[in-house]
Amino acid sequence: MESTQLGRAGPGTSRLGLGCMGMSDLYGPADRAESIATIHAALDAGITLLDTGDFYGMGHNEMLIREALGGRPRDSVQISVKFGALRGPDGAWSGYDCRPQAVRNFLAYSLKRLGTDYIDIYRPARLDPVVPIEDTVGAIADLVKAGYVRHIGLSEVGADTLRRASSVHPISDLQIEYSMISRGIERAILPVARELGIGITAYGVLSRGLISGHWSKDRQGEKDFRGMASPRFQGQNLDANLALVERLRTLAQERGASVAQLAIAWVAAQGADIVPLVGARRRDRLQEALGALSVELRPEDLASLEAVVPPDAAAGQRYNPAQMAHLDSELG
Repeated sequence: MESTQLGRAGPGTSRLGLGCMGMSDLYGPADRAESIATIHAALDAGITLLDTGDFYGMGHNEMLIREALGGRPRDSVQISVKFGALRGPDGAWSGYDCRPQAVRNFLAYSLKRLGTDYIDIYRPARLDPVVPIEDTVGAIADLVKAGYVRHIGLSEVGADTLRRASSVHPISDLQIEYSMISRGIERAILPVARELGIGITAYGVLSRGLISGHWSKDRQGEKDFRGMASPRFQGQNLDANLALVERLRTLAQERGASVAQLAIAWVAAQGADIVPLVGARRRDRLQEALGALSVELRPEDLASLEAVVPPDAAAGQRYNPAQMAHLDSELG
């Protein structure tokens, strides 16, 4: 698989990464054996970047990755871990803690669950509103010096925070949502990231499954957070967005691709500094995603996509403002 450099300060990594969250949390039940088989298939296909969070399934996801990596060389994979999100025994979210002492505590538990003595990219999951980003990044920088962390990343922060964090330590990449229908980072965040030499690991490249080509109104009752908290999956918004997907399907068929492959290829085509994270939980979905690497989008293809899906084409892109008030990236 083609590789790329994840920002000026980051590691070399595969052109696609595997987001592992759905194997443990938030998207409904997952099959453990199939999840592990999917990770194995991703590694065998040349994917080297695995993304997780210590709060995905309250540690379950890290232990799943540890099991999947058993017997494989540690240096053959980059593990990216988000930390700081606080949850209760019922799974409810209760804020963020990115104090320096909390950073060291979270890391200690992640190292144990992952069965490793270092993490390739360590990043706060969100901006802690009461802890200066300089303090959080400084604490991770101390862990880099101690050998427990290789690179520092960020997640869901705005342009100003990128500048402040970079003044403390080089930042490898920013993890943030980016897709054909979620393009808010293009206004201010992406230009600043490129100015500072910070890569982008783009999650939500299929808009959380909405533009996968597999979503339908029949799935509205499924027990995951999308139907409950995401306006893009609700009511008239969903009707409008599924109509948009059908327009994309026509373009995808003209290119000999699926809608999902077209969507992933579009993100990859935005620059070598952007690594799409595919959230496949099954091998068949992974194989479909890998096919995106063979989809070459010419300038005229990109222009056609822009005409069908302009930046603000999708309905219900924002979550409830009260739910998203903690997201610094929503400001820029």
